[in-house]
Amino acid sequence: METKPTVQSDPRIEALFKVGAHFGYSRSRRHPSIAPFIFGLKNRVEIFDLEKTVNLLEKAKDFVKKLGSENKVILFASGKNEARVALEKAAKELGMPYVAGRWIGGALTNYGQIRTRMDLLETRRREKEKGELAKYTKKERLLIDREIAKLETLFGGLLPMKEMPKALFVIDSNRESIAVTEAHKMGIPVLALLGSDCDIKDVEYPIVGNDSAVSSIAFFVEEMVRAYKEGEALKLKA
Repeated sequence: METKPTVQSDPRIEALFKVGAHFGYSRSRRHPSIAPFIFGLKNRVEIFDLEKTVNLLEKAKDFVKKLGSENKVILFASGKNEARVALEKAAKELGMPYVAGRWIGGALTNYGQIRTRMDLLETRRREKEKGELAKYTKKERLLIDREIAKLETLFGGLLPMKEMPKALFVIDSNRESIAVTEAHKMGIPVLALLGSDCDIKDVEYPIVGNDSAVSSIAFFVEEMVRAYKEGEALKLKA
């Protein structure tokens, strides 16, 4: 039996519906922990109960708002191509670290070593900006440029992370399982946008919704940015 989701008068639910946040995956891919959040089926695709998604989203936003009021660092991470632009934009807007691509193993659990690579990148950047690489041969400069490009790809987004973050936000906890595991080992709470194939118990602040569409991902990422800024505004008023 196929069921069509009902758009409620709640503008939050209408907004989620418009970006396709209600679409999960096929029933065969569903993780058992997600069952209570499924509304029904449409064309063999499971549909999320957006009322429950709104409740989870509000809880996550309250936590992010608190982080914003305390100027705490959130690390944004996702290897999904659909999330890359929104994630990078959000992190830069807030001045936060991010990984928009393959997770660097040890980014949290071996932060000291990762920090040395980030320091090297910053050093190389300064040397290049000041023209200090002119003292090297053409071949040496070429090798250094290649080194900088590699360091930028791996660690460029992490440069704002001067200390351990107070939260990790990921798109698709299945795909970012290594990042989630590292966060848990370090006692860092995880926020995540979860598709219907994810284990909700892996995440402290789960948000069930479409984690594979650009529009849906961008919506939830922007909600995190908005919540953080609201927290910052609260601190200014205090």
